[in-house]
Amino acid sequence: MYIYECLSWGCKSPGDCCLEGAAPPANSYQPLPAKRVTLGRSVICEAELSFVLEPSDVIAVQEQPLMLHCQVSGLPPVTIQWRHSGLLLIQDQRHTTFSNGSLLIAHFLKTRSDGSSDEGDYECVAQNSFGLVVSRRARIQAATMANFHVQPESVHAEESGVARFQCQIHGLPEPVISWEKDGRPVDTGDERYTLLPTGVLQITGVRLEDSGRFCCVAHNSAAVKHSAEAVLTVSGSQSSVYKEPMILVGPENLTLTVHQTAILECVATGYPRPIVSWSRLDGRPIGVEGIQVLGTGNLMISDVGVQHSGVYVCAANKPGTRVRRTAQGRLVVQAPAEFVQAPQSIARPVGTTAIFTCQAQGEPEPQLTWLKNGQVLEPGGHVKLKNNNSTLTIYGISQDDEAIYQCIAENSAGSTQASARLTVLWADGLPGVPTRVHAEALSPTTIQVSWKEPDQNTQDIIGYVLHIRRTSDPVEEEYEEAVNKVTLQHIIRDLEPSTSYTFYVKAYTSHGASKPSDGATETTHGEVPAPPVLHTKVLNSSVIQASWEPSSKMGQHQGYRLYYKGAQTALFVGPIVLARNTSQYNITQLDPSLVYEVKLLAYNQHGDGNATERFVSLREPGDFACLSSVLDASCDCGRDEQPKTSTTGIITGIHIGITCIIFCVLFLVFSYRGRSVPTPSTVTASHRRHCVADLPAVVPRLMMCKTVQDTPPVAHSVVQESSSSSQGGSALSGATRREMEVNGSIVGKKVADSNELERLFTQHHLQDASIVS
Repeated sequence: MYIYECLSWGCKSPGDCCLEGAAPPANSYQPLPAKRVTLGRSVICEAELSFVLEPSDVIAVQEQPLMLHCQVSGLPPVTIQWRHSGLLLIQDQRHTTFSNGSLLIAHFLKTRSDGSSDEGDYECVAQNSFGLVVSRRARIQAATMANFHVQPESVHAEESGVARFQCQIHGLPEPVISWEKDGRPVDTGDERYTLLPTGVLQITGVRLEDSGRFCCVAHNSAAVKHSAEAVLTVSGSQSSVYKEPMILVGPENLTLTVHQTAILECVATGYPRPIVSWSRLDGRPIGVEGIQVLGTGNLMISDVGVQHSGVYVCAANKPGTRVRRTAQGRLVVQAPAEFVQAPQSIARPVGTTAIFTCQAQGEPEPQLTWLKNGQVLEPGGHVKLKNNNSTLTIYGISQDDEAIYQCIAENSAGSTQASARLTVLWADGLPGVPTRVHAEALSPTTIQVSWKEPDQNTQDIIGYVLHIRRTSDPVEEEYEEAVNKVTLQHIIRDLEPSTSYTFYVKAYTSHGASKPSDGATETTHGEVPAPPVLHTKVLNSSVIQASWEPSSKMGQHQGYRLYYKGAQTALFVGPIVLARNTSQYNITQLDPSLVYEVKLLAYNQHGDGNATERFVSLREPGDFACLSSVLDASCDCGRDEQPKTSTTGIITGIHIGITCIIFCVLFLVFSYRGRSVPTPSTVTASHRRHCVADLPAVVPRLMMCKTVQDTPPVAHSVVQESSSSSQGGSALSGATRREMEVNGSIVGKKVADSNELERLFTQHHLQDASIVS
């Protein structure tokens, strides 16, 4: 068993790696030195750089030395440098970098005589033979103390009432506030005195001995400052007089960082003394852990978390009643960025895809930035950032992409970083690049791509992979199709018409892939329009209205071509060219004794689409009764018979219609077999000759036996139609599909080709003529 190919550490040789398994193929990986530490049976790779200790934010004291710490692990030799505000620090008398990585600033100054400053962002930069990493950004600020911007003011309070003093001052670090009375520290042991970290002094149940001069004292590492004095004057009590509850001071809006302490102030007065309570505006419970009430109504939340964010309501209630006053303030708790998923080191063969994922959380939401060997990574070309920069994808990797990649997560509360290494595997003896890649469009949906073998190392090729994408799409949306090694061409199907595609090819062996070939670009052919949906309507005995709806299944149309002819006529009238926005056309001056074939197709710059055809009859019902009279004397061909309006007439008409249908079927069967149909003795020879002579005119309608009603002719003609589609280029030579319709409704029966019908019925005509003779 050998130790090899620990992808999570990026190891590239048996000596580098962490997992046990079969020995790798000889010379399959480039040797890379690495340091190994054996713990029992485990092997740990330490080739990569990683930070053991990173610099942290510091508030430095002016004129004092400052030490920033940085500790790195990785394969020696490791060099460490520091950046200040993005620029490398030069080693001089003021800045010294120790061998352990720490940086010493001898005399920290906020502002130097040359205008420079030691304040700013500091980063530790570590590098070895595998790459470069940058630490989190540490913010260094000088300790300062400004002047008081809110001074305490003198107060007059009644005995047993409430007195409040306040002072405010800015400083780094945040100044600690204390109070003095008559030059001495206030006795914090007296529970009537409440000192809030915000610089507020509250005195409840005021007494005469509380009178005096009060002063606010602020101190931090930069300085100690005293505010102006304020006088407290106490007068006699009037507590027996009823006073409505009133909130003197309510909670302020606060923005804090996690683990800080929040103080929400609420000072209420009234007689009797009101009861102060707290709640959240959203109805959620405040909880008890870390919650404390200071004085008579101030809310303190220690070690705040994001869950404490919200609007807090202070209520002052008159005891025993529902009389209350409220005030509210918003608490916003920010959380520094921290990783939910850090990027992991990976090893990938040349030409494949590498993906790094980085997810961070914080409040507000962190922004993600990627570095490559310490430099900001700009997406473009084969490098893509997606999902708000949480996914880094590198397509078709090469040796130039081997580096340490870092994800920097940062928000207003802080920043953090995580690094991962991409190791590019390159096996010896990989094939060369396929050459002479050529693409040729075969149809609107297919393109054939061909290529030539690489110039070297072709003996171990096991196949090719063709990479395909629409030219307008990003690289990450390409897809692949495998091709056998003996085939140097491939047809890509199911493409989109009139669309440009880009292709490139890689040759594969068992050890990996070649570099990608040069790309080839080709555009698929355009597509003709789909057949329109055609409807016909007889307006009168000489006019047919054709209406249609365009189809969206295939290419866009530029217009329409309309043809029509008599069913027994060889040539079509047309084309009648119609604009693309036209949806109907009236065909006029027609012969009412004929059956017409109407044909419509859509066309565009790529040619004519398939045509839709319909057969429309302008004949009256009596013209079709002769066919039935040949078979049954009960079918009366007379047109001048008076109408029968009785129930008996209607029933008789139905029976006659059914009889006609039955004889029509028998007629077709016997005609097909070449048999003669016995002629009833009641039918005259001249009558038979007349009816048979009309057969060719009704050939397209013979599959439909029209029932002859015992009623007079109506004003509108009976319409019999069939429809079909044929290729536009051969639209005038024949139909490929026909559907029968009666009065516009589809019957759904397939009709034989018109040539076949003519052949069958010509044969019957000859047989019938022999009978007459």
